[in-house]
Amino acid sequence: MARPAAEEQQLGALGLVTVLLGAFLPMLDFFIVNVALPTIDRDLAAGPAVLEMVVAGYGIAYAVLLVLGGRLGDTFGRRRLFAAGAVAFAVTSLACGLAPTAGTLVAARVAQGAAAALMLPQVLATIQATTTGHRRARALGRYGAVGGISVVIGQVLGGVLVSADLFGTGWRAIFLVNVPVALAAAVLALRAVPESRSPHPARVDAAGTVLLAVSLLTLLVPLMEGRAVGWPLWSWLMLGAFPFAAAAFVVVERRAERAGQVPLVPPSLLAVPGMRRGLAMGLPFFTGFGGFMFVVAVALQQGLRLGPVAAGLALVPMAVGFFAASLTGPRLVSRYGSRTLTVGALLQAVGLVVLVITFLRGWPGLGPLDLLPGTALAGAGQGLVMTPLFRVVLADVPVERAGVGSGVLVTTQQSGLALGVATLGTLFLSLAPAGALGMRNAVALVLVLQLAATGVVALLSTRLPRTVR
Repeated sequence: MARPAAEEQQLGALGLVTVLLGAFLPMLDFFIVNVALPTIDRDLAAGPAVLEMVVAGYGIAYAVLLVLGGRLGDTFGRRRLFAAGAVAFAVTSLACGLAPTAGTLVAARVAQGAAAALMLPQVLATIQATTTGHRRARALGRYGAVGGISVVIGQVLGGVLVSADLFGTGWRAIFLVNVPVALAAAVLALRAVPESRSPHPARVDAAGTVLLAVSLLTLLVPLMEGRAVGWPLWSWLMLGAFPFAAAAFVVVERRAERAGQVPLVPPSLLAVPGMRRGLAMGLPFFTGFGGFMFVVAVALQQGLRLGPVAAGLALVPMAVGFFAASLTGPRLVSRYGSRTLTVGALLQAVGLVVLVITFLRGWPGLGPLDLLPGTALAGAGQGLVMTPLFRVVLADVPVERAGVGSGVLVTTQQSGLALGVATLGTLFLSLAPAGALGMRNAVALVLVLQLAATGVVALLSTRLPRTVR
């Protein structure tokens, strides 16, 4: 019987950079379109419902297929699936960049989300399977840093690329720029990333995969599309079906594990203390984060009338704060343990309070510099939470379950981000009329709701073990 790959070959520096590049691209593309949506609308006459599907189609396909992507990597080899996913991501990004109509852009975005779901789970699983001890802790910390900062950079880079109009490509450049980077990641993976797979790969759980997909689709599709199309009957029927689909998924997974099979999401994996507590923290954190990034992008452009570049630059302090906190986070966790997450959540809360006051007092005459204190504090707090959160969730997951554990974690992450856009974004768009005053109050309300979610994260972090491995 073959030994686990972690015993055979360790992940080197170039290999780590390669897999982190594979984590950067999918997260970047979840948010890079936000600042380009007005331009896409003008160019393709898309309309609000189709525009939301440009965002939602990617996020839904991504979230639905992530756990399956992790399982396939366990079975067929994580390096192989990573390289295949990177090539598919390049091809689908090219299709997005060349899309002649709004409908074809939506279809290409769905395919791009599926490619991302093939690639991303292999990143965490490879780190888990080919690193140990302090090297694993540092790698997981860097993964958390890349995952968070890519969201902010996505909106900054999106604004720059749209305004630059490189070679007359306009908004298409935000997709075309992925092509050479993804292809480079595929080539580097074959050269620098060790192959790993589960020593006891399980068959694909077809029933679990279908029920998980139905559960996420019945929740996310109506929440993301319902407002744009006037909340028709089908949207309410789908929401009504969600709890039944979710309950059926739980029953099928429990039954499969009791029968000695390996379900898509083993209930016993969710019984691992670090996994259970970390996911309970991650859902409100990522939901608030996803909603915040979407709402701020809309408010800066449509409310404050900032151009794409200025809107992106307004978030640079958040990126700097996040990156600085991410660099220091692993050392702080090693010294202070889970208290680092508590401090990070409280720091983020302070930043959100500052932003609420800034929007209420300064609207509609705000500029990027006015937002600097609040965004910098919020970004630093987010970095101190997100970076060690991945370490907390995966610390106790056995190596042979690295793929499925990573798939569950990133599914929670992506579902939370999509849920934030669907719930907080929909609430914001419903409450923000054309007048600037209404949008100001809507922004403040969303920030207050995110503040409440941050309070939940802070409270849950106090229940974590003091020492984090």
